[in-house]
Amino acid sequence: MALVENQVLLQIQHVSKSFGLTRALRDVSFDVRKGEVRGFIGENGSGKSTLSNIIAGVYEKDKGKIILDGKEWKAATVVEAEEQGIALIVQEIGTIEEISVASNIFLGNERRFGSRGIINYRKMNQEAKKALELIGASDISPEKPIGEYNLEERKIIEIAKAIYTHPKLLIVDETANALSSHGREILYSVIRDVRNYGGTVLFITHDLEELVRVCDSVTILRDGVYIDTCYGNEMIINELKVKMVGREMSGHYYRTEEEGSMGEKVVMSVKNVFTSALKDVSLELHEGEILGLGGLSDCGMHELGRLLFGLDQPYSGTLTCNGRTERLKNPVQAIRRNIGYVSKNRDSEAIILRDSVRNNICLCSLDKISKFGFAAPKTENSFVDRWIERLKVKVNNRSEYVASLSGGNKQKVVLAKWLGRGSNILIFDCPTRGIDIGVKEAIYTLMSELKAQGHAILLISEELPELIGMSDRILIMKDGRIVCEKMRSPEITEPLLIKEMI
Repeated sequence: MALVENQVLLQIQHVSKSFGLTRALRDVSFDVRKGEVRGFIGENGSGKSTLSNIIAGVYEKDKGKIILDGKEWKAATVVEAEEQGIALIVQEIGTIEEISVASNIFLGNERRFGSRGIINYRKMNQEAKKALELIGASDISPEKPIGEYNLEERKIIEIAKAIYTHPKLLIVDETANALSSHGREILYSVIRDVRNYGGTVLFITHDLEELVRVCDSVTILRDGVYIDTCYGNEMIINELKVKMVGREMSGHYYRTEEEGSMGEKVVMSVKNVFTSALKDVSLELHEGEILGLGGLSDCGMHELGRLLFGLDQPYSGTLTCNGRTERLKNPVQAIRRNIGYVSKNRDSEAIILRDSVRNNICLCSLDKISKFGFAAPKTENSFVDRWIERLKVKVNNRSEYVASLSGGNKQKVVLAKWLGRGSNILIFDCPTRGIDIGVKEAIYTLMSELKAQGHAILLISEELPELIGMSDRILIMKDGRIVCEKMRSPEITEPLLIKEMI
């Protein structure tokens, strides 16, 4: 079933929402039709996730109306929203590690498998298996604790949970960021299925190429205000960027120099490293170099980043860091060797969500800003304020919880943590995943500045334009091995690198 002309499923009428002094949404109004895949874009902090959470019953609006299928809608809880046919796949991890896959899929709906307070887990597992098979994820066991699965597999489980209810409105909030190409195909297939049976999809993403490919239309928010809705051929990427940020982008998105450059000094090297995921890996990282590392999602590049930070251990091989050859047994040792690591799994590994911006930024620098184990509040606050200002972190105050920040500002907190520490070796694993084009541009500018200052950066990325645009050298991995090395050059193209990957 295609888009249904003139049949409106969802009407947002003059909706406003504030969190304390922060106005997240201001008088937002627009309609979405049945059978429509509506993209939803804006810079971090524009209000996209806030509005989707209001629709799905997570937050309560301050003003305005939401009309669902011709009736005013005000969800008290997520479960109530699900009962009305609204499903939300959240940006962060939306599962509970300690319980089974099946229990996560039917969380809040256990009564359908119960009688007199007793749950029939056998029946629940059978239904969960059907839900997983429905999206092509039959390799996931419904009986296992969900904590045994990685981030991508957990997201796929969340997709199975959402689609199994056959929702009339599916909200997908930045889900594709956590998925490999295979996982994205599962998500796109689910979106097509919802559209085909006449359901509606709200698709929130920062990837404009993906948005144009998947969506029928796109609504733009900026600073909590509705800007425009574009349809079909009106969805021109450069024009969408301008509407998102309210200005022309600088044009210098990536580095402009045609040839790479680096210092002679090697600050980190690995030689003949073997692990379960890596096979005889050797590389050198130079002072003042951005070394790109690319490949398919399971090629071993992410595992190499973890190993270099002491999170994983090699079976054999050597690591030399800042002139010392040793095995990094844990991240504490890596931090002492001035290594910083920006994980691709930001919310679960790079920050403490339920702690303040101040504590997150200071976390790795307490030994530098304290005396005799005590950090004076004035010294600590001055240190934090300097990095908030330096990286332009949008925050109400330094005591605000990181969980309340947008994806781009969370990433700035992660960067502030390592730059404040003075780390001269930086491992960036998908550093621009899930952030808007404005913050992405700022991070690229920062990387160029760090390179000029002599920092060494290992850039692990699944985005080929990013690798080509930012790297002095590019290494391509396949099946745990480095199979190709390319120096920065105008001749380096995406098809050339893809050929090496596959």
